[in-house]
This record gives sequence, C-alpha cells and structure tokens, in this order.
Amino acid sequence: MKNIKFVVKVNRGAHATQYVLRIDRLPIQTTTNRKLALVMGRFTAEDAVKSMQNSHCNPELVSVRVSA
Repeated sequence: MKNIKFVVKVNRGAHATQYVLRIDRLPIQTTTNRKLALVMGRFTAEDAVKSMQNSHCNPELVSVRVSA
C-alpha cells in the first residue's frame, strides 16, 4: 500500500533549491539533499509553508509516494 506524503520545497532566489529538514526549531532548518528532507502529512506541511511565507523565499508542497 502506498501513501502520499509531502515535503516542502523552498526557492530562495539565486540560491540552490532547498527542502525542509526540521520544523521543531525557529527558524525552520533546510537542506539541499532531498533524501534528508522531512516527509510529513499534508496539514503539517501546510503549517510549515504558512510559517515560511513571511520570509524571503517561495515555499511549495511537493507530493511524495511512500510505502506503508
């Protein structure tokens, strides 16, 4: 069985694309390695996007299929 989870992709202008690594600290920690990105549920990912929209970046949700 496969579930759909989400990662948050962050674009910061000319910098490399980054993904959310941890959300338990402020500011949210990011990484350029997608394999290390935090895979989370939709509501948690939406909360992360909302908290990052005030900064100078463009966060977006990216769906990922994971096996259960």
